[in-house]
Amino acid sequence: MDTQSVKTSTNVPTGTQGTDAGKKIVGRKRGIITDTLGLLLYVIVTAASVSDNAIGMDLLDQTATKYPSITKTWVDAGFKSTVVEHGANLGIDIEIVTKDPQVKGFSVVKRRWVVERTLGWLMQHRRLVRDYEARPDNSASMITIAMVDNLTRRLTGETPPTWRHLKRHNSQIT
Repeated sequence: MDTQSVKTSTNVPTGTQGTDAGKKIVGRKRGIITDTLGLLLYVIVTAASVSDNAIGMDLLDQTATKYPSITKTWVDAGFKSTVVEHGANLGIDIEIVTKDPQVKGFSVVKRRWVVERTLGWLMQHRRLVRDYEARPDNSASMITIAMVDNLTRRLTGETPPTWRHLKRHNSQIT
């Protein structure tokens, strides 16, 4: 489970966005929960000013309802004890995973890389780099569509065309 703050475009109503004080981003916050493969289970889009704890509790509620077999979740240090207690009430063990303070620079954090990779997959979709949707539920739908596209490409073995591919293709035509 993780959250991501993204900037919004100019057409987004100010009532549906906020300021993430920690990251100094004016926009919206996406909360996602994935399975162990990094496949999206549930997504919530709120104003960036909403705390990670509030998003985390809502994610846990929805996940416990839709997927009652889930018994464990890994989260980062942004989620506090209220999320852990809420998860315990739902029968979900919440483990807060932190970086080893003795390691300098980048290091892979146990089980956290899975959800971070999913957020990276989402950012490959140009429309999700910034939030352009007027309503948060439309934004959540765009995230779901991006994950369906990701899964479809995996199943078919198709790779998206890149600018390198187009350049090579155009030079063969002339």
